[in-house]
Amino acid sequence: MMKRFTVLAMLLLTLCLLTGVAFASSKDVDKERAEIDHLSQNALHNLYTQKPNARSIIKNCYAYATLSNSSVKVLLFGSAHGRGVAVNHKTGEKYYLRMQQVGAGVGIGAKEYELIFLITNEDAWKSFIAGDTHFIGSASATAKDGGVSYDGATYVADGVWMYQNTSKGLALEAFINGTKIYADKKLNRK
Repeated sequence: MMKRFTVLAMLLLTLCLLTGVAFASSKDVDKERAEIDHLSQNALHNLYTQKPNARSIIKNCYAYATLSNSSVKVLLFGSAHGRGVAVNHKTGEKYYLRMQQVGAGVGIGAKEYELIFLITNEDAWKSFIAGDTHFIGSASATAKDGGVSYDGATYVADGVWMYQNTSKGLALEAFINGTKIYADKKLNRK
């Protein structure tokens, strides 16, 4: 009898611990989502301070994404990583994202920066959130897409334009070769 009671007590204790871990991880996920949402609002605020007309551009585009990033470059090699969120104005969908970038070139230093992507159509949105967008690099600081002007944005892929905020303001040219943006599986679980 005592043996059964001990086994039952152990099972209940294990169940309580597992339930506690599940709740703790749910709280952690909610906390991380809230942090990313806050970073996204800061990135948009910083952009609107530099480019007030970007507010209406983002409001009227199909979707947008913000990523807050850190990069380090030592001699010939560099890398960057970041996290952010993509918001679809048409469907209300929201996806949390991760970013990885690897690059080569002479330099040394570290910086933090924000990327704000304008996603102009459904195909570009599907490709972006699936991690299938292939970035082409950089282009001029002023461009047009189907007659719509995205002043200050850089064309980076079919249907995707980008602003880059740095500590010194809006970057006129941004390079994102070797960048992979993908959905954060942990944060996108319902």
